[in-house]
Amino acid sequence: MEHSVGKSGTIHLIKLCVGAERVEDLTDWQASARAKGPDGLPRHVTRMWPKRADEVLNGGALYWVFKGLVLCRQPILRLDAVDRGDGIARCGIVLDPTVIRVAPTAKRPFQGWRYLAPEDAPRDLPQGREAEEALPQALQNALAEIGVL
Repeated sequence: MEHSVGKSGTIHLIKLCVGAERVEDLTDWQASARAKGPDGLPRHVTRMWPKRADEVLNGGALYWVFKGLVLCRQPILRLDAVDRGDGIARCGIVLDPTVIRVAPTAKRPFQGWRYLAPEDAPRDLPQGREAEEALPQALQNALAEIGVL
């Protein structure tokens, strides 16, 4: 079963991968100690806690947008409270280190993270296609815009 279909009562998150141009930029960052929580798992820290946390934790994933295209997702394992000693409550979205490539899908810019309904989530790439050489960014954008990718 493709994850993007999701279980009943599941919602995903979608977020711009700021500062990254390729999926490899994300995986390189997540391999660094700064991107990991105390348990060694990658996490994304945000100021907003999902109000729909139960649905996010019911098989949800974080879909990453790179330069206008959704290119991959990571299953969300849990949500941790993060205290950086400044009195600001933060949410650590703890991610499975497995990065799953999805069909490139155009997405306009937005701030923060957003909910993504399972029926709107890009489908996973078929087994064996994840390692294919990526098309040039402009071509990916054009194909995604017309719905070919």
